[in-house]
Amino acid sequence: MLDEAAILARLEAGEFPATLYIEGPDEALKAALLAEIRHAWARRCPEAPHAHVFRAAEAGAEEILASFHGTSLFTPRELILVLDLEGLGRSERAVRALAEGLSRPSGGSCLVLVESAAESPRKSLDAVRAAAAAHCVSVPLGRGALVAWGRRRLDREKIEAEEGLVEMLADACEDNPAELFNELDKLIACAGKEGRLSRELAATLLRPVVGADLREYLAAVAAGDTARAARCLGRVLTAGAGEGTVLFALANLVGGALGGWSRHRDLSLQMARRARPADLVRALDALYRAESAWKRGRADVVAVLEQATRVASGAATA
Repeated sequence: MLDEAAILARLEAGEFPATLYIEGPDEALKAALLAEIRHAWARRCPEAPHAHVFRAAEAGAEEILASFHGTSLFTPRELILVLDLEGLGRSERAVRALAEGLSRPSGGSCLVLVESAAESPRKSLDAVRAAAAAHCVSVPLGRGALVAWGRRRLDREKIEAEEGLVEMLADACEDNPAELFNELDKLIACAGKEGRLSRELAATLLRPVVGADLREYLAAVAAGDTARAARCLGRVLTAGAGEGTVLFALANLVGGALGGWSRHRDLSLQMARRARPADLVRALDALYRAESAWKRGRADVVAVLEQATRVASGAATA
């Protein structure tokens, strides 16, 4: 089991595992990690710099393994990326075949298997997980790791950044990986031929309000960050979101953490990992009571939403 930092360290040293299994709830981090893998491969293997990309359900185990085991005089090694690996889970035979094939690596090729986010590990893919040479679970990064990732990305692009720029960017994005990666790409594109970024330029280029949508509000609640959730709530309401929409989204988030259907499954899974079931039940009951009080006109809607936010965020940090 390796984390992203360990994988990146190996890549920088030119060490590629024969097979790497990536899973977890943070899709933005998975995408960023795949980009780093592709860049490192192109640098270390100029004779075959481009990755072969498959979707598991479309390609099937046989085509994936044929690409992994096949070699030629011109390209003795390849980088193969397989997305949506859960597409194989419907066929026990295909899973067994892929797992068996992973135990027989060929040449210097690297096969990366990516499973989409799920509420719980897919047991149907256990054989493939166990057969992979390396395994990474992508979970939301803490602030320190996120800042380190941003600095590493700037170093890879050979961009000189003013001290504190990445930290400022993380603050503006409220430590949201997806937002930080997107904004970092924009800044890199604007660095110009000189390859320099100042904090003043970054402040000018950053959009005025970062992360003011409903999902980011729910992400703050799921993470148990009550202060950030309160700030996001104000922006969500200012942007015109209906009070009922916000209350439903909160109830859906907490209900999903208890095992029900969720519109944002990854956030509900994150909340479930942080909170005790009994606290989640109490939070859901409080949300239903808040909605009832609002609909009957017994409480100010903004006050109800603020209280509901505190209750749900508190449950996430239990």
